Amino acid sequence: MRVLIPDAKFTDGAAVETATAGPAFAFRPNHGIHQDEIAPEEWRRCDGVIAYDEVRLDRPWLTAMERARVVVRAGVGYDNVDLELAGQLGIAVCNVPDYGTTDVADHALAMLLTLTRGTAMYDEALRRDPVAGWRFDGPPLMRRLRGQVFGVVGLGRIGLAAALRARAFGMDIAFYDPYLPTGAELALGFRRVPRLADLMAGSDVVSVHTPLTPETRGLIGEAALAAAKPGLILINTARGPVVDLDALHAALASGRVAGAALDVLPVEPLARDLDHPLIAAWRGQESWIAGRLLISPHSAFYSPASIHDLRRKSAEVLAAALGEGRLVNCVNRAWLGGRRGWQASA
Repeated sequence: MRVLIPDAKFTDGAAVETATAGPAFAFRPNHGIHQDEIAPEEWRRCDGVIAYDEVRLDRPWLTAMERARVVVRAGVGYDNVDLELAGQLGIAVCNVPDYGTTDVADHALAMLLTLTRGTAMYDEALRRDPVAGWRFDGPPLMRRLRGQVFGVVGLGRIGLAAALRARAFGMDIAFYDPYLPTGAELALGFRRVPRLADLMAGSDVVSVHTPLTPETRGLIGEAALAAAKPGLILINTARGPVVDLDALHAALASGRVAGAALDVLPVEPLARDLDHPLIAAWRGQESWIAGRLLISPHSAFYSPASIHDLRRKSAEVLAAALGEGRLVNCVNRAWLGGRRGWQASA
């Protein structure tokens, strides 16, 4: 069976995938080229696709995949795949939601600690001026975490992992997740709040861990930030468009929000949006934002171990679908019909 990998993140000839799935699967990785440059025959003949984040699988591409029965999104998010159309065509779409859970949770807490303990700012100040920089009261967001409220938007795998880490620092945990079954808060000893505004108003830190969907796009916007407790720190390691950057800029400028840590941005990579007022102020080291905004390059998921897990788990999900007819982490069951051999209950 032929498996197309249109935007492979590796150059070793799919060694991990082949070792995982076995010789029955012929992986066809493409590295460093646009999906338009892949021969149409490759799209037509593939039985499955493993897709990373640089491709867009919408109508022209899904309809070109005449034989494909499954798309495995190598990652957590799947907003780059038209789920409904894929289901109508009989193509199952699966994701890999558990490959980097601990890495992202670690990164969220690392960003929080960087802001509230001032580690990066201390280092920068001392490098700039070893005399004037030798002071302990420079970082503007320095605070004791014990007793603070750590609010989580989306208590899935990563949100839960981040919350448990925050609790280890003595923080109280609250969360907003309308899709989590009732009773989860009792088992975990967390406090559930019924509305996003309640979470924003009652939290000292809010960490975002939702997928990007039409419902969550711009979720942390003007209304949510207006409800924020004064002094709030916002962390986003989920998807950039979940946070409205214009609204965040206004909230930071007004002082309503004390600080923010962003691993993801609405427009990526960063170089494509350098003129945004918040990004420009951060890059220009304007005094009002110094020590209050931390940005990393969509890297929370990354460690060598997480990449190996991602490749292995992607191949496992694909092999289960094509080799056993078993769908793991299928995200388009609601639209998946009987074409190409699938049943909605598969």
